[in-house]
Amino acid sequence: MTEAAELPEAPAVAREVFGERFPDAVRYAELLADAGVRRGLIGPREVPRLWERHLLNCAVLSEVVAEGVSVCDVGSGAGLPGIPLALVRPDLDITLLEPLLRRTTFLTEVVEMLGLDHVTVVRGRAEEVLGKLPPVHVVTARAVAPLERLAGWGVPLLRPYGEMLALKGDTAEEEVKAASSALSKLGAVRTSVVQVGEGVVDPLSTVVRVEVGESPGGVRFATKKAKAARARRRR
Repeated sequence: MTEAAELPEAPAVAREVFGERFPDAVRYAELLADAGVRRGLIGPREVPRLWERHLLNCAVLSEVVAEGVSVCDVGSGAGLPGIPLALVRPDLDITLLEPLLRRTTFLTEVVEMLGLDHVTVVRGRAEEVLGKLPPVHVVTARAVAPLERLAGWGVPLLRPYGEMLALKGDTAEEEVKAASSALSKLGAVRTSVVQVGEGVVDPLSTVVRVEVGESPGGVRFATKKAKAARARRRR
């Protein structure tokens, strides 16, 4: 049996979640089950649970994303949560940030194939694009690293009073406690754990929400960005 043949039929709720973009969601699931597995972007064991654990689990993140904002999906990988979020929220301006070439190649193919004109693929690490990409309202991420490290990458990319939304698992509360000091130094003013996806996914998707004040990334990053701005003006 091939990996693609193992992809289950989309659950009925997927039609409600993705609406008119449901056919595109199906195509994306097929791409993940086929090219995604062949290129090592997802494991073959994930194929049978692509809808519940991946596409729908990520799409419901839209419940806590404000209307019309800019989003940077850090460590986007195979496009999770960025692509499902883009399918359900055409009002968002989304950047998929990913350092590995084989992944950005796949992401570019998906974006072009699905006609996601509001999505841009950027190859690079968060620390490399700091100051090169415009600050965003929202940074998203999905279990690419422990919260403290993830915040160190993502929070500096935010504009003042923005927020980072990290999809996490059962250890979310523990990670928030362990990272509290680091988050404070990064300019976080409020951190909470929320659950989304009622009536769509079971268990619910757990999101760590990190809200920042006027200095995303903290004093060190504010000083660094100010120095970089002065250097650009002198050129």
